[in-house]
Amino acid sequence: MASENQNKLIAAFATALNINTTLVKDELAYNTIPEWDSTAHMSLIAELEDVFDIMLDTDDIIDMSSVLKAKEIVAKYGVEL
Repeated sequence: MASENQNKLIAAFATALNINTTLVKDELAYNTIPEWDSTAHMSLIAELEDVFDIMLDTDDIIDMSSVLKAKEIVAKYGVEL
């Protein structure tokens, strides 16, 4: 079962990319769907920072290439998933 933070992460992706939550799976990657382009990527970063009250550094923003990678990155900031 998904934790509260996993649900928040899924909701953040769905909100920022304007997609259905059912599409937010670990293998979903940057530029694999039209909705996840460079503009949406920055919206996603802002949404994740807001939802989890964190500030991502530039390397992490660039490295966030998939949902799975996003989980790894937010975990570095103390978010338990």
